[in-house]
Amino acid sequence: MTILVAYVPRPEGQAALDKGLEIAKRRKERLLVVNASPGGQNEDPSKADVQDVERVEALIAACGLDAEFKQFVRGQSAVAEIEALIESQRVSLLIIGLRKRSAVGKLILGSVAQDLLLSVSCPVLAVKAN
Repeated sequence: MTILVAYVPRPEGQAALDKGLEIAKRRKERLLVVNASPGGQNEDPSKADVQDVERVEALIAACGLDAEFKQFVRGQSAVAEIEALIESQRVSLLIIGLRKRSAVGKLILGSVAQDLLLSVSCPVLAVKAN
């Protein structure tokens, strides 16, 4: 089975990655860390830059697990990319990071975390950054 971490280059993404590493070690499961962004002309703050990708890859390489980092920037939403991975991989758990947002912010911008919680077919663990 595979533990999937939805990673973003923010404290909540790091919290999700840390928890994913911890659980994958304890369960001796494969770890798949995914950073997904629709791309386009505007800078997307959820897209990991080269330095962050290298840092995350070094972390998972050092953990001693069967682990992989994938980054998708191909026009689909992060939710669609993660849903497709859950359907194609044997995912036992999805780990996402949560950040505090105002009610107005959620209403206007929506919430990737909320969309994932309501749409995926596997258990979801939501973690907060310290």
